[in-house]
Amino acid sequence: MPRTMTALFGGTGPDWEYREVPVPDPAPGQVLVRTEAVAFNNADTAMLDAADPANGTGKEYVAGFEFAGEIAAVGEGVHGPAVGERVMGTTARSFAQYVLADHRHVLPIPDGVGYDEAAALPTGLLTEHGALRAGSFQAGQSVLITAASSGIGLIGVQIAKAIGAGTVIATTRSAARRELLTRTGADVVVVTDEQDLTQTVLEATGQDGVDVVLDHVGGQTFADCLPATRVDGHVVNIGRLGQARSTIDLDALSYRHLRLRGVSFGFTRAAELGAVMAELTPQVLPAVAEGRIRPVIDTTLPFDQANTAAARLRTHQAHGKVVLSMP
Repeated sequence: MPRTMTALFGGTGPDWEYREVPVPDPAPGQVLVRTEAVAFNNADTAMLDAADPANGTGKEYVAGFEFAGEIAAVGEGVHGPAVGERVMGTTARSFAQYVLADHRHVLPIPDGVGYDEAAALPTGLLTEHGALRAGSFQAGQSVLITAASSGIGLIGVQIAKAIGAGTVIATTRSAARRELLTRTGADVVVVTDEQDLTQTVLEATGQDGVDVVLDHVGGQTFADCLPATRVDGHVVNIGRLGQARSTIDLDALSYRHLRLRGVSFGFTRAAELGAVMAELTPQVLPAVAEGRIRPVIDTTLPFDQANTAAARLRTHQAHGKVVLSMP
């Protein structure tokens, strides 16, 4: 194993910077993974911009949250996974040639899934399945997924179908992405720049509304989801791609007896995140192995082109995930 590695730092300017740093040693409960690929999330470019010393914090950090690779070493008390096993996982500071992760935050890569695909899966799998569980989803129910053409939303559509959703309704702002969502498994696509979200969902559900909402947008979209949800239904907010603040109709909330949940599967609650990851094994990983769940990858670039990848993300034209392959 080499003594040094290349890692991607933010907080040094408007772009990421590559640095040579020591390869870390795993502490008790940790695994060290030699990464083969890493994937971007929306938070990555937002964090880079916020840390830019010209107009932000100037606080330096190693970027990234999502990776795939091979176990290189394990810390004390780790009885699985083993050295040499292919894994995908989530942790902060993942944009590096070697990554330290809590052993509970990695999953085995199913046979037939390459590293580029595997790197693009963990955040979507744990977030969308965890949100469905938070919404008390049961097979046969209907699910509304907002911003479904995002990298995570596309995984959500596939998971909902794989675990037995009766109807999946997906929203997108662009009519050009309708075919992508249909191909991914959405039964109904709502183009919110052209259609009224609430009215279209009610029409698609016989005026009853959906059983579970996974909202990635917030703002007015979150408010519009409430009257589109059936009586005693669940609305789970996951992200705020549109706006963090929302003004809702309390009549829609109260008269429909809705249950609202907010979820954020961060690293501050390591045991909770580990439990969410463990729940993927019975239902979700088999669907990945069978090809029923696959990430939609927009672009794969070499690791040394991270700033090109950031430019692609900032266009908001990416169809799916942007991935970096390690040398």
